Amino acid sequence: MPSSTTVILSNSTVFPDRKSAIKKLKLSVSDLPMLSCHYIQKGVLLTSPPSSFSDLIFSLKRSLSAALSHFPALAGRFTTDHDGAVYLICNDAGVDFIEAKAKHLSIDSVLSPLDVPICFKSFFAFDKTLSYSGHYKPLAAVQVTELADGVFVGCIVNHAVVDGTSFWHFFNTFAEINLGKGKISNSPDFDRNTAFNSPAVLKFPAGGPKETFDGNSRLRERIFHFSREAISRLKLRANGGNMSNGNCDAVETLGKQLNDGWKIVNGKQNDDVSGGKLKISSFQSLSAQLWRSVTRARKLNAAKTTTFRMAVNCRHRLQPPMSSLYFGNAIQSIPTVALVGELLSEDLGWCSALLHRNVAAHDDATVRRGIADWERSPRLFPLGNSDGASVTMGSSPRFPMYNNDFGWGRPVAIRSGGANKFDGKISAFPGRDENGSVDLEVVLAPETMAGLETDLEFMQYVSIPM
Repeated sequence: MPSSTTVILSNSTVFPDRKSAIKKLKLSVSDLPMLSCHYIQKGVLLTSPPSSFSDLIFSLKRSLSAALSHFPALAGRFTTDHDGAVYLICNDAGVDFIEAKAKHLSIDSVLSPLDVPICFKSFFAFDKTLSYSGHYKPLAAVQVTELADGVFVGCIVNHAVVDGTSFWHFFNTFAEINLGKGKISNSPDFDRNTAFNSPAVLKFPAGGPKETFDGNSRLRERIFHFSREAISRLKLRANGGNMSNGNCDAVETLGKQLNDGWKIVNGKQNDDVSGGKLKISSFQSLSAQLWRSVTRARKLNAAKTTTFRMAVNCRHRLQPPMSSLYFGNAIQSIPTVALVGELLSEDLGWCSALLHRNVAAHDDATVRRGIADWERSPRLFPLGNSDGASVTMGSSPRFPMYNNDFGWGRPVAIRSGGANKFDGKISAFPGRDENGSVDLEVVLAPETMAGLETDLEFMQYVSIPM
C-alpha cells in the first residue's frame, strides 16, 4: 500500500485578478445545513505536463486568480450578523494554494491497489475541516502534488458555498482558463432571488457546530467500476428483463432524464412507460442493487428499517426553474425506506421502483414543502449512519469530472479526500470512457466491505476499468 507521506513545499494565498462587484450573499435554506459538513475534497489525477513543475505552478496560480474573478464568492469569508443570519462577504480575501510533492508515488502505484490508498487524503488541504470554519478560514483551496510520473490537482471548497453542480462548474472553469481559452464557457449565476432564500435563522452553539458522525471509525474504501454493458444488464433486470434491445436504448435515454428530474410529456409529469410499467433508469437500477447488497452484507435483522438517501439537484425541479448555472447549494435529500426483510426478499425491480417513485415525485411542490419544513425547524444536515442501516449516495455520474483538461490531456482518474466519509457513504463518478459507465466510490465498515466483495449478485456486474 503506497505511503501517505506527502511533503508540503509552499502555501500561499491567491487573490482574484479583479475586485468583486458582489458585496455579500446570504446563505440559503440549502446552504445553512451544510455548515456542519466537511469541505468538499475532490481532485483529478493527470499525467505529467510537458513543462516543468515550477512552470505548471506559475500557470495554475495565474489561472486560479482569473477563475476567482468569475467566482468571487470563493475568495470571500462568512460573517454572522447580530440576528444570527449568516452571510458570505465577497471581500477578495483569497484562497489557499499549496504546492506539494510525493515523488515516491507513481500513477500505477496509487491506482493499482484494491482499496483506495490513504495517500489520497494527503493530497487535499483542510482535512476534516467543518464548513462553519469559513468564518475565519479561506472558503477554498487548491493543492497541486507532484508524483513520479504525474500530477494530482486537488480542489477543496466549503460545502455551504457549493453543491456538486457548483463545485464542478468552478473546477471546469479553472481548467478551461489554464487550457488557454480566452472566454469561459459558462458564467455563474449568483442571483439569490430563489425559493431557497429565506429569513429563517439557524442557531449555533458557542464555537459552532460539531461533526454529526464519528470521523475516526475504521473504514475501507474501494472504487467499483461498472461498464455500460453491465449497467444495461442491471437496468434490463430492474425493468422486468423482457425488453428488446431497442427498448433498452429507449429506457437508457429516459434514464438519463430521470437521474436529473423526470419525464415531461406535454408539460406534465409522466413516470410511466407504455403499458403502465415504470421506466427504471440505469442509475436507479445500480443504486438499488448496491442498497440490496450492502444491506445483505451487514447481516441486519429482517424487521429493521433501512434507508437509502440520495441528494438531488432542485434547480430544474422548481417552477419556474432556477438557472442551471446557479452558484450555491440547491439540493435536497430524498430518503427511501424499507424493511430489511422486504428489501432482500423482493426482486431488484421492486427496490428500483421504490427509488424511482421517490425521485420522480420530487417536483416543485415537494421541494417547496421541504423548504417550508426546514423553515419551521431549522437544523443541520444529519450526515452519517447513526442506525447502522443507512446508505447515502452523493455526487453524480453526470458531473463533468473528466472535462478538467488543464492543457495536456484529460484526467486519468478522479479521487476524493477523507471529507464526509462514514460507513455507507457512496459517491458516484462517471467512468473515464464516458460512454455510460459508472464508478462508485464505496466506503464501508471492513466486515461489510468483505461481505460485499463476496456478494455474487453485486460482483457479477463489477469489472476492471480500461
